[in-house]
Amino acid sequence: MTSKVCAEASSTVLRQFSHALRLGKKSWWMALLIWLIAAPAHAADLELRVAIEQDASQIKVGSSTNAVLKDVATDKEISQIPAMNAIVAEPKAGLVAFSQMQAGAIWIEPSNGGYVFVGDKWYRGRVLVVPTDGGLTAVNYVDLDQYLYSVVGGEMGARFPMEALRAQAIAARTYALYQRQTSANAVFDVGDTTQWQYYDGLDQETAETRAAVDSTQDIVLTYDNQIINAVFSACSGGHTQNSEDVWTSALPYLRGVEDYDLTVTQALASCQWTADISAQKLKQAVSNIGDIKGYTTEPSANGKIAQIKFVGTNGERTLTGNQLRESLGLRGIPSQIAVTQTQQVASTGNPPVVPSEYRFSGGGYGHGIGLSQWGAFGMAQAGRNYAQILLHYYTGVKLAKLEVN
Repeated sequence: MTSKVCAEASSTVLRQFSHALRLGKKSWWMALLIWLIAAPAHAADLELRVAIEQDASQIKVGSSTNAVLKDVATDKEISQIPAMNAIVAEPKAGLVAFSQMQAGAIWIEPSNGGYVFVGDKWYRGRVLVVPTDGGLTAVNYVDLDQYLYSVVGGEMGARFPMEALRAQAIAARTYALYQRQTSANAVFDVGDTTQWQYYDGLDQETAETRAAVDSTQDIVLTYDNQIINAVFSACSGGHTQNSEDVWTSALPYLRGVEDYDLTVTQALASCQWTADISAQKLKQAVSNIGDIKGYTTEPSANGKIAQIKFVGTNGERTLTGNQLRESLGLRGIPSQIAVTQTQQVASTGNPPVVPSEYRFSGGGYGHGIGLSQWGAFGMAQAGRNYAQILLHYYTGVKLAKLEVN
């Protein structure tokens, strides 16, 4: 990792982050100037906004230490929460109502490094409660690396080898920053579910996940000096997928490569699978074409179903392999589909044969693009380090260190 790469990556990230600062009507250059003046020493000091409750009818929030409640509009203290106590906030006429008070939005800020809880979960950082169209949304403002302590635990866990955990930490850091610059909205940068990255606060942290994050501090993945969309999944079943075989865009760093997931004994049960789906469930998933009479498939370059066309009594419909996975709740994108039973449907003339059940089979868990988590386990088990793991699963990328001078 050269200083030139570090400098180029730092400059790029600063440019990309400037729009996310949301400084009202201030110009781009003023946003960047303010960012440079107040910039943290490293990426771990970047505060990420994570939605942990969305559109709720009420939100219970408190702190392990005495906490201050502030009105967001004035940034002035309006109340306090004693340690290990809570308030219940509810939406009211577009405001946040709590303890016979109201505000447009409120901060809950623990004192002395305390933790905040929302519902029954504990978090680092502070929490913003803001009214949204469907009720109230709670957003955890947390340092990026403290967020990653939990993400690495939720996505992998302490049972994985340290080099795999380090690879996950870098991929997760890169992914979070990419989402922050491309998908953030006025309220939050990322959510807390696996649709984003699984984030469950303190409950998922371990000494191992903290060590993995701390030992890779500020390291991200770049392609052409841009932070990449560092997606990952549990496993691919022997070979990862090209991005365009699952989604629409062909990204040069998301190329299908040999996976090492099936070298891990613990992975075999979840990374090789079959699923029997009733004709009725398949009909509901495909929808609007009547009873399904048949199908044709188009394989991807790596053996999975890229597209499948279903022919029904009222028409036909084509789904991608990933759409099929998501609509049927399959573990991964299937590579095989077969009729396992048939039944005769009464009609005049020659009765058609209509399947009553379908068997899908395949390898992998998830979309199968980018880093394979069980593959990282296998590579680490074989003695590969985090850099070797990441450079294998993301094609043509560089490891760069975010630095702000």
